[in-house]
Amino acid sequence: MSNAVKIYVLAIISFLVGTSEYIIAGILDKVASDSGVSVSAAGQLITVFSLAYAFGTPILMAATARMERRKLLLAALGVFVIGNAVVLALPGFGVLLGSRIILALSTGVFVVTALTVASKLAPPERQGSAIATLVMGFSTSLIIGVPLGRVIASAYDWKLIFGGIGLLGIAAMFVIAYAIPNTQGEEPVPLRRQLALLKQPRIAVALAVTFFWIGGYAIAYTYISPYLLEVKGMGEAGVSVGLFAFGIASLIGSKLGGYSTDRWGFGRTLVSGMTIHAIALVLLALAAPSPAVLFPLLMLWAFSAWSSGPTQQYHLLTLAPEASGIMLSLNTSVLQLAMAAGAGVGGLVVEGISLTSIAWIGAASVAVAGGTVAATLARSRRLRTREVRNEPDECPLQGAGA
Repeated sequence: MSNAVKIYVLAIISFLVGTSEYIIAGILDKVASDSGVSVSAAGQLITVFSLAYAFGTPILMAATARMERRKLLLAALGVFVIGNAVVLALPGFGVLLGSRIILALSTGVFVVTALTVASKLAPPERQGSAIATLVMGFSTSLIIGVPLGRVIASAYDWKLIFGGIGLLGIAAMFVIAYAIPNTQGEEPVPLRRQLALLKQPRIAVALAVTFFWIGGYAIAYTYISPYLLEVKGMGEAGVSVGLFAFGIASLIGSKLGGYSTDRWGFGRTLVSGMTIHAIALVLLALAAPSPAVLFPLLMLWAFSAWSSGPTQQYHLLTLAPEASGIMLSLNTSVLQLAMAAGAGVGGLVVEGISLTSIAWIGAASVAVAGGTVAATLARSRRLRTREVRNEPDECPLQGAGA
């Protein structure tokens, strides 16, 4: 088996573990109904997952840094299988919350370790593509996993989805044991070194952009199924089709976001993407309850939201190229924190205001992110002008680029 095939194997398994994270958003109303809790309370399953992922993954990766990578992949998948089995076997919302923590920690360790292994399997000139392949595998769970889960949950008990994922996890362990070679661990990177980068204002501001952008996205996406069902009056089939269209558009947006970054630069791509993202959410709030209107708006939302992903990741790497691994880890943690915050804020909005308001609040958060990027670019342009005039002035946002 060639190394290229092994990388695709890791990407396919990343798709499997990614489905365990995103699937809840597609079946949130069914989980809430079956568990006897409100939709806003069920939304906190996403908050718990994201918090455990954000805080637990860096600690576990530091603790297991020297562990042989294949053994770590197998251990992570073993815990992943247990987390899915808990959902299937034990009743109660509290048990479900506990399973989300188990799944978050195992998913985080698997994905980060798989990224490391993939980069070592690829030749130096193809390491970027190898990492992109794995990220694409994880993200594809939005395109296929979430709408497929919705369809299955409409016909059967939603818990069977996690049973199926668990069985596939066992099969994945055999594949990893056969296909992935022994790969030595690395020297652990102390958490204080990882957090030291946050003291640099330009990095802190860039990560704040990630937080508000993903937070705004999560406020709306966490409750998208009940929103489409209750606010927009869609049926089960319509929601499934809408989620599938959303996933396809997110894949296209991610691809074109990377192309646009290469062609027109990080600044234009981010500002335009986040502007369209905010506008799409506003239009979704105002749209008539018609599939002919809603489906294009869902696709526009997904396209614009995910176009910012590769762009923001690339920008963060340019801010600290000597610490690319740490930057990817920090960005992942901030992204998960933003997902947690978005789900939490969305729950408060649903409970305290109305389900209708999530699109408006999400749009406001994305607008903050886009405004921060625009301010960054304006400040950088002023800095360059002063440098030409030999008027040095420290600017924490230097390096933002256009």
